[in-house]
Amino acid sequence: MYLTKEKKEEIFAKHSESATNTGSSEGQIALFTFRINHLTEHLKRNRKDFNTERSLVKLVGKRRNILDYLIKNDIVRYREIIKELGIRK
Repeated sequence: MYLTKEKKEEIFAKHSESATNTGSSEGQIALFTFRINHLTEHLKRNRKDFNTERSLVKLVGKRRNILDYLIKNDIVRYREIIKELGIRK
């Protein structure tokens, strides 16, 4: 399994206020980015896996919605998370 409990806690500890705060926007964006990167690598090896491709598109949409929310409410936090994770605008 690529996403263990320890890996999830590490992502949330690094990108949100605490490891237990799983609802923070930055933590969710970081988790989605980790999953998107994993699925992208999978699709490079398995070009015809259309179910995974659909899941990837849905994840990108969810991350985009959270990023749009962050832009409206706190542009500084948005810019920090974009820079930290290397997400294109």
